[in-house]
Amino acid sequence: MDWTQHIHSDREILLGKPVIKGTRLTVDWILRLLATGWTEQQLFESYPHLTPQALQAVFAFLADYITEEALYTLPQKSG
Repeated sequence: MDWTQHIHSDREILLGKPVIKGTRLTVDWILRLLATGWTEQQLFESYPHLTPQALQAVFAFLADYITEEALYTLPQKSG
């Protein structure tokens, strides 16, 4: 999948965080919701402008960027 059709970054929108085009939904926000147990159905009901293709693009975006060596070092939580 070509995630660039659904995700972009613009310094004028949320300081350049990657967002789903036409929204202020960031890639990290969607991933955090899913990580806390939200289902796809809950996402689509809560954000009706989110499409299945855009959600798939979030994972394609992540798959491309997770291969970057800079991401191999996991941050340590303090406390």
